[in-house]
Amino acid sequence: MRVAPTREGWAGVPVWDFHRAGVDPRRARVVVAAARLGPRLEEATGLDAVGALARLQHVPGVGPWTAAKVAQRAFGDPDAVHVGDFHLPGQVGWALTGRRTDDAGMLALLEPFRGHRWRVVHHLLAAGLARAPRRGPRLPVEDHRHR
Repeated sequence: MRVAPTREGWAGVPVWDFHRAGVDPRRARVVVAAARLGPRLEEATGLDAVGALARLQHVPGVGPWTAAKVAQRAFGDPDAVHVGDFHLPGQVGWALTGRRTDDAGMLALLEPFRGHRWRVVHHLLAAGLARAPRRGPRLPVEDHRHR
């Protein structure tokens, strides 16, 4: 049986252990920074949605996309739509209008659902309505062992 490390344990994981686990250096730095700022991040649970998102984004390496993903899962925020996703705007645009769109267009389409925007997106994806034709480039998996 395995148990996840404590906050102090995560902050003390050496970089080579992250490397062996296949975690790239940028993500490893974010994990360690979040572990070190743990007490301040735990305070975010008592803040409103805007304050909690702002608190999360004070962690170096955590931007709007990551903060929204955390708000969706950890805080249960039904309105936290993650912008900056490569696929999501196109999927939402396809489901609601039959054409792809960008982040601004996605947010405009979701505006009538304010307060429940992530919930709407989640239902569109779960129902399979957001299946646009696949024409994106294939990206190679980056190997961080030879840097």
